[in-house]
Amino acid sequence: MDFRLSEADRVLIEHVREFGAKYFNQDTVAQWRSDMGLPDEVVRDFVNLDFNGFGVIHRRDHVRYDMLAQVLVLEELSRISGTTLPFQNDFLQLQILEAFASPAQTDPIRMEYQHTGRLAFAFAVSEPSAGSDTMSMSTHVRTVDGQLTMNGEKLFVNNGEYAPALLVAAIDEDAPKSGGHAALSMWMIPCSTPGITAVPEDKIGQEMLPFAHIQFDNVRLDEGWRLSGPARGFSQLLAFFEYGRVFACATALGLAQAAMDDAVKWAGERKAFGKSVSEFQQVQEMLTDMEVKLANMRHMVYKAAWEFDHGCHERLTVALMKRYVPRAATEVASDAMQILGGRGYTTHERISSIWQDCRGFQIAEGTDQIMVYIAAPLIMAKYASGIDA
Repeated sequence: MDFRLSEADRVLIEHVREFGAKYFNQDTVAQWRSDMGLPDEVVRDFVNLDFNGFGVIHRRDHVRYDMLAQVLVLEELSRISGTTLPFQNDFLQLQILEAFASPAQTDPIRMEYQHTGRLAFAFAVSEPSAGSDTMSMSTHVRTVDGQLTMNGEKLFVNNGEYAPALLVAAIDEDAPKSGGHAALSMWMIPCSTPGITAVPEDKIGQEMLPFAHIQFDNVRLDEGWRLSGPARGFSQLLAFFEYGRVFACATALGLAQAAMDDAVKWAGERKAFGKSVSEFQQVQEMLTDMEVKLANMRHMVYKAAWEFDHGCHERLTVALMKRYVPRAATEVASDAMQILGGRGYTTHERISSIWQDCRGFQIAEGTDQIMVYIAAPLIMAKYASGIDA
């Protein structure tokens, strides 16, 4: 397992770095966080970047996605910008769409994304009683008097108030159960459809991923809105959540690195008691521990990406990564804030917002506690197999 970056990887990072230097500085990022999104010019330029031949965003000449390339892009973008950008959601949702929809359903959306940089739908899956426990969702579709009808509600729908359509996961009550579980159906529903209500939900971080609470009240569906791709069931949907965890951790890693960059710069420049803050032993210890955590985070994220790219993906690898990385990133951001002192607790510096974003990743895409729930049985099975586990 070799995680050394190739020359092609380094060229990819350099292209992303040039893009970031063009658009992202503390003032523009603060404004865009307030606006809850990026300007059209920025998202258009991003999707038209030269990704150096890697499958970052699906194009006609790409035969597959490159997980490590996507990780490198997200890590570098969040490091440069010091914020959570919408691209990680775009990566995940496009791949979910391509798995669950037919090419005829996917192509217009993908082409519009490449033309405008805007994803034409928001993915709605979480519910008040079905967050981590996705299979307990209650939003359902059934035929009533010959008409397909949806009822239910979805929470934490990123961009749900603004997207022109919703990609909704719902129970299909017209279909028989399989293996004791209700049948899953996926629908691409125009937001203008009567019976759909979207209400914004305020949150304390990750402002460029604005949440909405979506209500479906006797929404009449067109059968043509049902997605008809090769993926159909809960198992396929849950598998894509693994992708989302890698993307979330790549972003958290980049944010933590941004916090480290700021802390090192401040410690080197700030004078106290006649010497640089970086010369104080306690600060040196903090910086050392922060660097250890960054090295561990990077190893875990790159390992998970490597396994996906080499067809040997392990759920345990992803669960351990998601358990460790966001928490470690939050700790790095917190220590960076401490090193900056009172200034770190103000909006003059980006550290406070980096901390808020990192903290959110301890919840998003599977909480710290759910990762233990996933990992512990896999650990028991691993060691039950013998000393070579």
